[in-house]
Amino acid sequence: MRERQPCVYILASGRYGTLYVGVTSNLASRLMQHRDGTVAGFTSRYGVLRLVWYDVADTMESAITVEKRIKKWPRDYKFNLIERENPFWEDLATSLGLPPL
Repeated sequence: MRERQPCVYILASGRYGTLYVGVTSNLASRLMQHRDGTVAGFTSRYGVLRLVWYDVADTMESAITVEKRIKKWPRDYKFNLIERENPFWEDLATSLGLPPL
């Protein structure tokens, strides 16, 4: 993945735990911000740090559109989305070169 690439991502606190849906143009950098707690907010408050799903987009506008659509989905739909590509809810951040949690 190139350094600047719009994408939508889902973080989880654990399997079937709290979920966070976000969008960024630099996934690895944004994940480090979540993990370091440099930006106070939902993910630091609830310990939502594990990258369980992400999708690369062509433009930031299309990534934002997908993010808004997923945020409106029922919880079950989000679980199905994650489990289609990551059935064991592994931390995908390691595939981006980040250390495991």
